[in-house]
Amino acid sequence: MKILPNYIDGQWRAASAADAQDVVDPATAEVLARVPLSPAAEVARAAEAAAAAGPQWRRTPPTARVQFLFALKRRLEEHREELARINTRENGKTLEESRGELARAIENVEVACGIPTLMQGDYLEDIARGIDEYLVRQPVGVCATIAPFNFPAMIPFWYLPYSLACGNTHIVKPSERCPLTMARVFELIDSLGLPPGVANLVHGGAGTVDALLDHPLVRAVSFVGSTPVARHIYARAAQSGKRVQAQGGAKNAVVVLPDADLATTTRIVADGAFGSAGQRCLAASLAITVGEAGESFSEAISEAAASRRVGCGLDADVEMGPVISPQSRDRILGFVERGVASGARLIAGGGAKSVRGYERGNFVAPTVLRGVPPESELARVEVFGPVLGLLHVDSVEEAIALVNGGPYGNQASLFTSSGAAARRFRYEVEAGNVGINIGVAAPMAFFPFSGFKESFFGDLHGQGRHAVEFFTQTKVVVERWPSEWSRKF
Repeated sequence: MKILPNYIDGQWRAASAADAQDVVDPATAEVLARVPLSPAAEVARAAEAAAAAGPQWRRTPPTARVQFLFALKRRLEEHREELARINTRENGKTLEESRGELARAIENVEVACGIPTLMQGDYLEDIARGIDEYLVRQPVGVCATIAPFNFPAMIPFWYLPYSLACGNTHIVKPSERCPLTMARVFELIDSLGLPPGVANLVHGGAGTVDALLDHPLVRAVSFVGSTPVARHIYARAAQSGKRVQAQGGAKNAVVVLPDADLATTTRIVADGAFGSAGQRCLAASLAITVGEAGESFSEAISEAAASRRVGCGLDADVEMGPVISPQSRDRILGFVERGVASGARLIAGGGAKSVRGYERGNFVAPTVLRGVPPESELARVEVFGPVLGLLHVDSVEEAIALVNGGPYGNQASLFTSSGAAARRFRYEVEAGNVGINIGVAAPMAFFPFSGFKESFFGDLHGQGRHAVEFFTQTKVVVERWPSEWSRKF
């Protein structure tokens, strides 16, 4: 079985790891590869190579740096279908979902190609007589991305293209559960002719992550994952003096008002709750119905869940694939069991799903529970699976209070035909990403992927101008040039 190599200093190198783990297709349980759990020595090699490449890469003009990104964009477009299939095999999501993920990755490369404009500074003459002041943006140094399993193709591109465009060198550590997509991406990167050490790939697990957090040459760390791990990464990296952006977990709510279009709302919420098998940080996890919307929406969403086609993501017409592992499946089903025990009523799904021809797959039936107690585990803890809890209130004020009462603040959505209700909701709700008649409020690449409260640790988010600010440090220069002319004035 193939053990994946690391990509360090422009070369593919067998990892010196003593341990490796299987990369498993979650639909078939087939072992696709073995991923090394690289030790700190491998991280040190990558950091040293990146640091050595930094000075020359920084001196490369931004207009020249982005030529490599234009070339990468073309490579990704040429291999988009191949990458989507790899993504589906190791992650389980549907092929259509993987194609959409690749489109989002490419969008970020496109935005980063605008770095000659995005990285510009400021200039002001005569801040005092004969004295000018200006601000320039300079690269931070060696940066690292620690990526999750749920979007193996997209999330590294929230960071990597911006980092390189700004003149940094970079190390990517993909999830050990889903490393194959990024390994193939780095084969494409290898074909670009980038200077050795500018872009590096190191496989591994928790030990590899801690080595990145501790290494003194790594100056900035980007992470997406669960809140406990995000908190650990933020604290440990900050203690070492690094800048950090750490995206954590979520408990995203959608609020449905009586004036919302029922058919459209049901379709969008079902996609938000069950798309990618609920394994995304913007998944709809709670639906809060208001007033008369309670009965009609409950019936409609339970029918949508029951009719959703579950199977292998590579098969035609499948709408939802498996969850990532048997352990995840069992954890999700445990949430459902405890939810019922706490008083919620199961109205759709609720168990493992058997799929003909894929009996070893990690399938969970799309699940809806009604009457979830607001203080229960199911209402407050991230499930990260295809489970939607329903709560009911009498007013939009109560709905907003429920959303804001939770520990997370990643996304909140409202479904309504009232502009006044929409404005109040987006103004008062405590969430970094807000949707109005949108189930998954995923920002475009030129906007930051925001997050509030325990959904984000740091100051600057991924994507867009926030990424440019994160991957640059500002230098202010105040200068005076005495001359005969200036002395006259």
